[in-house]
Amino acid sequence: MHLSPILILHICAGTIGCLSGFAAVWSLKGSRRHALAGMVFVISMLSLAASGGFLAVLRSQPTNVLGGVLTFYLVATAWISARRKEGKPGIFDWIGLMVVVILAAFEATWGSEAAMSPTGMKYGYPVGPYLFIGSVAVLATIGDVRMLMRGGISGTQRIARHLWRMCFAWFIAKAARPVKARWPKRLPPAKPLP
Repeated sequence: MHLSPILILHICAGTIGCLSGFAAVWSLKGSRRHALAGMVFVISMLSLAASGGFLAVLRSQPTNVLGGVLTFYLVATAWISARRKEGKPGIFDWIGLMVVVILAAFEATWGSEAAMSPTGMKYGYPVGPYLFIGSVAVLATIGDVRMLMRGGISGTQRIARHLWRMCFAWFIAKAARPVKARWPKRLPPAKPLP
């Protein structure tokens, strides 16, 4: 079985992301260990999301492209929330808002198309997953708009934004449907021992 380098990167990034996420959750918040586990988590999850989105493009899986973009968005905005102590939102926050609005629009459109299709499916998924992921994108949009209208966030709001976005991205990594590997249909016959 031949695995492409991008698939190997995706698998390794996902494994490291899940392990480092566990370490970050269980370490003392604000500690050096939490910061180190968090940075490993961010790098691995961004790699996971980017490689997963790329693999989805290559395999013509539009819903997984959206999943990769959503995961990348959640991790990036959560990381920015944690890194920015106090201050005004920047261009990155406005770009994030545009990305999540587009994601929500795709999820709503594809969900309604699934609901109206004779099979009840769109790209192999029923309405439920579109509604679920779409509602997460809408919640993130509302959070972004509120943060931008207020001129930034601080204190417990900043921590809450960081926490729910990182944890939901971690959930996506753990719950995502794995890429089906191409296994041989049958194993070659065993050679007799001498």
